[in-house]
Amino acid sequence: MIQEKKNYTLPILMMILLFGMISFVTGLQNPMGVIVKSQFGASNFMASLGYAANFIAYAFMGIPAGILLQRIGYKKTALAAIIVGFVGVGIQYVSGIAGSFVIYLIGAFVAGFSMCMLNTVVNPMLNTLGGGGNKGNQLIQVGGSFNSLNATIVPVLVGYLIGSNVEAATIQDANPALFLAMGIFALAFIVLSMVRIPEPRQMVSEKAAEKSEHSALSFRHFVLGAIAIFLYVGVEVGIQMFINPFMTGSAAEGGLGINTTTAGSVVGTYWFLMLVGRLVGASIGAKVSSKTMLIFVSILGIILTLVAIFTPISYTVKMPVFQSDISFGMAEIPMSIMFLVLCGLCTSVMWGGIFNLAVEGLGKYTEAASGIFMVMVCGGGLLPLLQGLVADISSYMTSYWVIFGALVYLLYYALIGSKNVNKDIPVE
Repeated sequence: MIQEKKNYTLPILMMILLFGMISFVTGLQNPMGVIVKSQFGASNFMASLGYAANFIAYAFMGIPAGILLQRIGYKKTALAAIIVGFVGVGIQYVSGIAGSFVIYLIGAFVAGFSMCMLNTVVNPMLNTLGGGGNKGNQLIQVGGSFNSLNATIVPVLVGYLIGSNVEAATIQDANPALFLAMGIFALAFIVLSMVRIPEPRQMVSEKAAEKSEHSALSFRHFVLGAIAIFLYVGVEVGIQMFINPFMTGSAAEGGLGINTTTAGSVVGTYWFLMLVGRLVGASIGAKVSSKTMLIFVSILGIILTLVAIFTPISYTVKMPVFQSDISFGMAEIPMSIMFLVLCGLCTSVMWGGIFNLAVEGLGKYTEAASGIFMVMVCGGGLLPLLQGLVADISSYMTSYWVIFGALVYLLYYALIGSKNVNKDIPVE
């Protein structure tokens, strides 16, 4: 356990910055989904494949990332992740030159490897530097706040780059955002290479690497928590992912025909509310337990989703947004979309809460557990695929029943599944 956290200010700041990088690159897939629908005539299901490729990469890289973390440590794993991320975004840039949907998907897949590796590093490190428990959750919420700030910027930025002519949008329109992402990766690599990062419980000998009769999967609350993370990431992604095509799509597609900058701003507001929620979570995290937080936001999310589903699209409300010329103004949107955007307040603290509850009491199994957790992040790609399929078959709003079902499970986990019933397993 780290005794003097004041000595680790730079590592904490570095982990928070890496947390922000994760959302910036991942968030690119939302407006890119609108672009590929335009450029390649993709369906909602096909347009979801960029997100799917990004998140399915977690299923392939989660366990290896956990092993890397144990074998080579936090810093080297993070540096390797940054290199992979630079390559992944670079491939997406090449896809714009080649005009290839397949190359774009490959780039999203490679970028997903990087995001998985960074997540595997950042979450246990922030939890450790915070001392675990409520304070560990608080530090994760601080990192999540910066994560949300970057996620707020991306859809607005790319929406502005696309402009009002969404039907003619191409991947090359997003080049400035891709260049910015690669620049962030390059700068982060330079800075991180010069920062000292503590290496808790790193394997340094064959003896330390001996197999135990137990593993992270021996803990029921961790297994159920891994399922919760699978569903949570799907909820976080799915809620905002289908707002954009719903608003920008034509009437023939069941859309509203709203310009991409306004739609991007609405999606950006969802991420902004996640930022607000995480700032609140960070401020009260040392006093309010992860369990209490998760119970409250799960119930609120269920209520907001149900209200959104049953509110007629004809009911509208004015919402402050950035307009196509980046001036600030009011846009009229369906009230149901406003309720979905408000769900950002709920999803904001779920990741930190679930992670904190799931790894509590795991001790030496924490690093391996983090890798398994990253495998389950593939839910951010798979659940939206199911949602996209429902949207194609029925309607955009009907697809949110998928979100409702996932939120019900999260409430179950907060109330019952998060209890550690395996305290007899040695963890030191």
